[in-house]
Amino acid sequence: MNPLTFLSTTGGVFMTFLTATGRLSLFTFSALYHAVTPPFYPRLIVQQMISIGYFSLPVVGLTAIFTGMVLALQSYTGFSRFSAESAIPNVVVLSITRELGPVLAGLMVAGRVGAAMAAEIGTMRVTEQIDALVTLSTNPFKYLVGPRLIAGVTMLPILVLIADVIGILGGYLVSVYKLGFNPTTYLINTWNFFEVEDLNSGLIKAAVFGFIISLLGCYNGYNSRGGAQGVGAATTTAVVTASILILCSDYFLTELLFSQ
Repeated sequence: MNPLTFLSTTGGVFMTFLTATGRLSLFTFSALYHAVTPPFYPRLIVQQMISIGYFSLPVVGLTAIFTGMVLALQSYTGFSRFSAESAIPNVVVLSITRELGPVLAGLMVAGRVGAAMAAEIGTMRVTEQIDALVTLSTNPFKYLVGPRLIAGVTMLPILVLIADVIGILGGYLVSVYKLGFNPTTYLINTWNFFEVEDLNSGLIKAAVFGFIISLLGCYNGYNSRGGAQGVGAATTTAVVTASILILCSDYFLTELLFSQ
């Protein structure tokens, strides 16, 4: 390959990456500013809270309970080789509260809510409804982006808290009714090993994941172009990028919260 062609291609990719990063950064700063400054739209905020929180409960709950059940079953399969079955309650409560609860809930909400945000705002963009808001002296960031950011940051921790309880319940059901654990002993071991620090770390992660989901859903929808095809591409991009950033940020948050 010609060295000049290679440098040109590499430079083009790098400049495209920098351009996208700059646009996202400017969008993020503007969204944060308008989300914390008046005027606010309480009705829209409550509406988004219901959409993100209440209507996401079924999928998050099903994911959490089966995750807890599978985790208990697989832990028993592994620990029985070392006669360490008594550690199963510890593994379930630690894994659910620290990692599996917030990450899986975030991925489920990204697939459901992030796609819906991108599709809704993207449709408003290609049908010029956002331009109509500007014409009516309504700031699109305050009317469309701000309520979704506030709702995402506040509702994800609540969803994760519920998912933690349901996931631990799933582990309890499998351990007691399938693996033959004593119910009282299982609950005592779970309570003794439970630490508020683990729960708080999961809720902090959930708030960050909620911000990522809402931000990328709004960003991709707001910048969509090209009619129905552009809205579809924006929806796909919002879900994929949110899922990737959730997994990447999970590592860095874990490193930050639990580094010794």
